[in-house]
Amino acid sequence: MTLLAPDPVIVSCHDVPWAQARELAHAAPRRPLPVRQVLLAEAAGLTSAEDLRTTRPMPGFDTAAMDGYAVGAGPGPWWLRGVVRAGFAWTGGSLARADAVEISTGASVPPGATGVLPLENAVRDGATVRGPAPVGGKHIRRAGEDAPAGAVLVPAGTRIGPALIGLAAACGHDTLSVRPRPRVRVLVTGDELVHTGRPGPGRVRDALGPLLPPLVEGLDGEVTAVHHIPDHPAGALATAVHSAPHDTDVVLVTGSTSVGATDRLRVLLADAGARWVVDTVACRPGHPQLLAQLPDGRWILGLPGNPYAALAAAHTLLAPLLAGLTGRPLPVLPRIPLTGDIRTAPGRTRLIPVTWDGATARPVGGHRPAFLHGAALADALAAVAPDWRPGQPTPLIPLTRLTRR
Repeated sequence: MTLLAPDPVIVSCHDVPWAQARELAHAAPRRPLPVRQVLLAEAAGLTSAEDLRTTRPMPGFDTAAMDGYAVGAGPGPWWLRGVVRAGFAWTGGSLARADAVEISTGASVPPGATGVLPLENAVRDGATVRGPAPVGGKHIRRAGEDAPAGAVLVPAGTRIGPALIGLAAACGHDTLSVRPRPRVRVLVTGDELVHTGRPGPGRVRDALGPLLPPLVEGLDGEVTAVHHIPDHPAGALATAVHSAPHDTDVVLVTGSTSVGATDRLRVLLADAGARWVVDTVACRPGHPQLLAQLPDGRWILGLPGNPYAALAAAHTLLAPLLAGLTGRPLPVLPRIPLTGDIRTAPGRTRLIPVTWDGATARPVGGHRPAFLHGAALADALAAVAPDWRPGQPTPLIPLTRLTRR
């Protein structure tokens, strides 16, 4: 199978190199999700769909940065002509050289003022005030010095956090244009899984049902449901996929991605006439992962059934896909020197859990495909290339932000 990549170059979608798989998953949505208008209070964790611009100069007027006295150009002492507080306009005209006005932080500075004499540096005697003359507009925030009217403060495609919401409010916005969180339906397959308590002989406890919802939320998706699908009867997975509501953006399937007797996802996609994007990735663990699109537009993302392999695969394909659906750029991964006894895999990228002290990353261990011990202790996953050498910088996928707010 072939896929027209964004560069555009025709590439095989089978056994795709790890870095290219991320790029293909991000570029796969030809259009992001539709734009919505939401109140500022509802915008946290969503993605800006338009540039955030100033509606007026910031600040909108000359503003006192200190409590004290706005003074004229003379050396002092200055005669007090009145008081101006935050929230009220000065209507007394321009200050002469010997004039002063008592002023509060945030208040509008009268024209003619050359600076603000801080309260703690001033000596007031009746109707006059003395102190060191401020020069050069000291302690005055001039109109437009932060940003002129119409300036782009935040580009479209930015994740909306508390500071952006506050900035939007300061600019006079009551609503924001956003891309919503992609709606993700999780299907966990396997006859061997139990969902509570300790598993008996031949059974294993489901780790992915509890793991995936907070992971998806941390990647700014919205989990709409988690369903457990048996391997038998053979049509159970197809029924679950095709019965997903049409407002579902991504159907996330765990297990059933390989070529064993009970692995039916590839047959389902072939029967449905799906458009393939990625069919296996040249990485360890997580090789039998896949991404395809059904004719009705819904995305099918298949993860291996082993928990650590599924986690690694989710950060390979799911995270870029969700970014593409919300119009965000593909995250640029930090490259950090990696040390330790690490064995590379010929022709494959190894994804290993590491701790990161800000300067160097080191492997944690405990990362066999079905074992989450290392990932539970790690700060990041290191993407170790086949030709890596000790101490070389390596891309890191941070694991620490797992909540959307």
